[in-house]
Amino acid sequence: MAAGGAARDPGHERWMRVALDQALLALEVDEVPVGAVVVHEGQVVGAGFNQPISANDPTAHAEMVALRSAARALGNYRLTGATLYVTVEPCFMCAGALVHARIATLVYGAPEPRSGAVQSVAQALDNPALNHRVSVVGGVLEAECRELMQAFFKRRRSYRQIAKAAGT
Repeated sequence: MAAGGAARDPGHERWMRVALDQALLALEVDEVPVGAVVVHEGQVVGAGFNQPISANDPTAHAEMVALRSAARALGNYRLTGATLYVTVEPCFMCAGALVHARIATLVYGAPEPRSGAVQSVAQALDNPALNHRVSVVGGVLEAECRELMQAFFKRRRSYRQIAKAAGT
């Protein structure tokens, strides 16, 4: 399903704030600040933040970590009826994992213009060949999610400029 505009839903905002808290954990370990939580029957059953660098794992995106955590908590890799909240639009890998996990709804904050596979670069979840449909809500707390990413990359660029000026 195509990403819809973010209806002002206090429930969505509540859980997105929990995902933002996860993103801050990524920031603390100098990972790209993306956070995710899986909510099932009104409870967080899985949480994660980006950690591919620190875990030496190219699949350790926030969504994947949260899905693994939820699957362990529920004792099932099928997360039927669950909602995944993530601060940034998922990539192709993560979009595919949502389908395999049978996530009911994806709620994301900021679009990802370079690798977002739900709306920005591709509409992977709209593929008619998929055997599961994920409802999508985009733009929840978009400004806060985007500002966190922008601040991270601005800081990273300034560090590189300092290092370049110092000749290192």
